[in-house]
Amino acid sequence: MTSPARLLLALCATLGASFATLAPVQAAEPELLRIIGEDKKFIVQTAKGPLEITRTMTPCAKNKGWLQPLVPVAGVHPVGEIEILHALNDRDAMLVDMRESQDRVNGTIPNSYHIPYTEVAGRMDELGCKKTGKGWDCSSAKKVYAFCNGPVCPQSPTAILAMTRDGFPADKIYYYRGGMLDWEALGFPVIKGDF
Repeated sequence: MTSPARLLLALCATLGASFATLAPVQAAEPELLRIIGEDKKFIVQTAKGPLEITRTMTPCAKNKGWLQPLVPVAGVHPVGEIEILHALNDRDAMLVDMRESQDRVNGTIPNSYHIPYTEVAGRMDELGCKKTGKGWDCSSAKKVYAFCNGPVCPQSPTAILAMTRDGFPADKIYYYRGGMLDWEALGFPVIKGDF
């Protein structure tokens, strides 16, 4: 009988010989993605001269957004996974998925609430605010833990800007910049098909 190690070596040798006969494949030029705003390149001055930093699509990058600041609006609290876990048990807090509906259906954080970023300014009553003749009264608002697709997703920062513009207190907003990208990468559970 042949040992498993010998079989594996023979298979590798056969595959290696097969691949050696293939013509070399020209690698496609990688698509450069936005880094900050519209910029697709960032220049760093080093002791050896300028260094160009670019960003390309990878299985981990997942989308073509651009880097979002940790604090999208002054007074907003940046948070990580530990704070998100505690927020899930906090009755005075809401974890709000601010992504488009199709993104949410494809997978979201368990027990999160869905308000798309384009609708949040008109649905602040769901966050504990009251509509008045002069706008929104958010004195009894819940703590909102906002997230979207990850560090390059502009959806929740856009929503946060609209919320604070319309009277939601920035100090009651907690921004999970890592979003679904970090949540999934860390192996936390994802609920699919939830609307």
